[in-house]
Amino acid sequence: MVNFKRVCVFCGSNLGYRKIFSDAALDLGQELVRRKMDLIYGGVSIGLMGLISQTVYDGGRSVLGVIPTALVPIEISGHAVGDAMVVSDMHQRKAEMARRADAFIALPGGYGTMEELLEMITWSQLGIHNKPVGLLNVDGYYVCLLGIFDKRVEEGFIKQHSARSIVISAKTAGELIDRMEEYTPSHTQVALSRSWNAEGPGSENL
Repeated sequence: MVNFKRVCVFCGSNLGYRKIFSDAALDLGQELVRRKMDLIYGGVSIGLMGLISQTVYDGGRSVLGVIPTALVPIEISGHAVGDAMVVSDMHQRKAEMARRADAFIALPGGYGTMEELLEMITWSQLGIHNKPVGLLNVDGYYVCLLGIFDKRVEEGFIKQHSARSIVISAKTAGELIDRMEEYTPSHTQVALSRSWNAEGPGSENL
C-alpha cells in the first residue's frame, strides 16, 4: 500500500457551468482533511482551485500554492490561500509541484489541467517518478480522455497491461484515494529516476 500525505491537485481556475464540479472540489478537499493529507496546487485563489484550497486550509491542513510570477496579478484574488511559492515559469512550477507531492489528482479543468496531468503520466512512464496519478471522473468528465488512452492501447501506442495502468480513475474522491493507496507500478520504466538529470524534473527527490 502507498502511504502518501501530500497530494498535488490539478484543476480549473474556473468553476465550470455545473454545480457538480464545485461539489466535487469541496468533496475532495474534505476527503483530504479527513485523511489528514496536505494540499499542493497551482496557487490560484479562484475557480475550483480556490474552492479546494480554502476547504483544505479551513480544515487545518497545510496548503502550498505554486504559481509563476506572471500569473500572480491575474489569478490571485485578494490573498493566496495558505503558503505561496512564486516561481519563474510554468516549467519550474510543475517541477516543484512534482517534487513536493506524494501523489497527483486531476479534477475537471481546461488546457492547463490536461497539460499538467499528461506530463505526470508521461513522467511515470519514463521512470522520473513512481507516484500514483488519479482522475476524479466527475459525472463522466474524463470518459472521453480515458477512451483516447484505450484507443492508443488498441493501436499499439500504449501497453495494455503496464503503461495503461498508470492512470487510476474513480467517480468519488474516497474511492479514488483508496485505489491510489493500493497502487503498485506495473509498467516497464524507460529509465530509473537516478538516470535523469538531477538539476531538472528528474531529480532523485521525485
